[in-house]
Amino acid sequence: MNKQPALFLLLLLLLATAFLADIFSGNADIPFLEALQALRGGSDDLIVNEIILNYRLPKAITAVIAGAALSLSGLLMQTLFRNPLAGPDVLGVSAGAGLGVALLTMLSGTAIYPILSSLGSMSTVIAAVAGAAGVMLLILSVSSRIKDSITILVLGMIFGYVASAVVTILQSFADPDSLKLFVTWTFGSLGGVTWQKMPILLSLFVAGVLICFLLIKALNSLLLGEHYAVSGGLNIRRTRLLIIAIASLITGTVTAFTGPIAFVGVVIPHFARAFFGTVNHRSILPATLLLGSILMLICDIISQIPITNRTLPINAVTALFGAPMIVWVVLKRKKL
Repeated sequence: MNKQPALFLLLLLLLATAFLADIFSGNADIPFLEALQALRGGSDDLIVNEIILNYRLPKAITAVIAGAALSLSGLLMQTLFRNPLAGPDVLGVSAGAGLGVALLTMLSGTAIYPILSSLGSMSTVIAAVAGAAGVMLLILSVSSRIKDSITILVLGMIFGYVASAVVTILQSFADPDSLKLFVTWTFGSLGGVTWQKMPILLSLFVAGVLICFLLIKALNSLLLGEHYAVSGGLNIRRTRLLIIAIASLITGTVTAFTGPIAFVGVVIPHFARAFFGTVNHRSILPATLLLGSILMLICDIISQIPITNRTLPINAVTALFGAPMIVWVVLKRKKL
């Protein structure tokens, strides 16, 4: 008996539940019925309307997109490199995005900054995607000479370390205000995406997902090895470049809006495979999207537990969730 429809229905119910719980929870004490009324656009309290409709609702949507996008990137990387610890930050793409944002932030005291700041929030997106694309171009240049995917994976990690080192050097020269601004961004936050920014984040995410669904057959072929994929008529080089480009684009975009978020991209594909008991991307790809969104919503709810009446950095919460899960992956495989 095929249990997959029931499993997908269960995940959809969990996603809807986590989404509503994320909207109804937070540091501001708002009664459930009043929050529900505001969600319908009918609350008489303008402050409640503002909190629910213009802060919590876009934050919950951002959590859904960010969790799904980072998990999708992890699935693509693990399939391409056939390595269980590959993820969107392993190839240095996240570090490259961070380098782009660091360069933008550190330029705040220079003459060129007013020109960049005239672009508004798009300047951060452009900087992050440019940084991610810079690292991606390095990887692409290497991949044109090296066919071994594991070697490319190692070189991607080295590029990431170099980008992080450059960021550290930039921080040592930064003025206190710029340094504080950048360090705050590195904590990660889902609350910075307004309705004005949402179309950019959503459109790039949807484009990446649609292309990935068109690659399902190619991704399944890669699971059987590159030699088998080539014998089956797959253009390995074009597929590899396309996978890296999609992962870089959606990772760079999400990182620009939310800051770096680690671990989600690595662990969620393993959960999807274990939950559905298959490696077929026709099932694993949508399952990864749903599980990534659910985990990010749960992490966002936890980050708002009013221990100190503050919102915890989302990057720290995902790390507390993700680290034990990676240990579980390592112990399960025993040998990577």
